[in-house]
Amino acid sequence: MTEATERFFESLPSRAPDVLGGLIDGTLQIDLGSDHRTEHWLVRTRPGSVQVSRARGPADALWYSSAALFDRLISGEAQGLAAVLRNESTFSGNVVLFLAFRRFFPNPPGTRDPREVARRAAGRPA
Repeated sequence: MTEATERFFESLPSRAPDVLGGLIDGTLQIDLGSDHRTEHWLVRTRPGSVQVSRARGPADALWYSSAALFDRLISGEAQGLAAVLRNESTFSGNVVLFLAFRRFFPNPPGTRDPREVARRAAGRPA
């Protein structure tokens, strides 16, 4: 597992209050495969909080990705939903957990808010 992946999962509990909204409640197991080996992460999501462990366990949803793809997701170079739709990763279970979890991933490099672009084009401050 890469150091970036470790840091990403370590950061989730402190970032959860800012990233998660609503009443997200459930457990997502994330399996990351690399070289005939699978690493497991269990992410327990509650309203405004997250607990992370390296365990397998009962989960409301299961997401499988290659470790290489996950590194691209946490750097903003790939998008989680697009990866699932292209069958680069698989997901089963409560889709709301996946949709909420993907908010932890950064936007692609160079992404700009279209509202900010429109304000600047109109000559108003952002």
